[in-house]
Amino acid sequence: MTNVTPKAKEAKTRRRLIGTVVSANMIKTVVVRIERMVQHPKYGKTYAVSKKYKVHDPESQAKVGAIIEIEETRPMSTDKRWRYLRTVTNAA
Repeated sequence: MTNVTPKAKEAKTRRRLIGTVVSANMIKTVVVRIERMVQHPKYGKTYAVSKKYKVHDPESQAKVGAIIEIEETRPMSTDKRWRYLRTVTNAA
């Protein structure tokens, strides 16, 4: 019998993104738009690309126009795979 210690569980870091709240009309859910800059492969011009994510916000803290930080998590529903972490900047 060999004494093999179990391998330490590697902690995977979850992705974190910062974006703007676009909609807060659903219960416990907000829609966040993440914008990033992409360079065209042939011509080199930089342009903006955006994507919307549904985010779980159980206490409905995020308001439309606020900039918030979100984190990847287990699937909460069909579309929700992100959760609200904190508000970076309040809505103007």
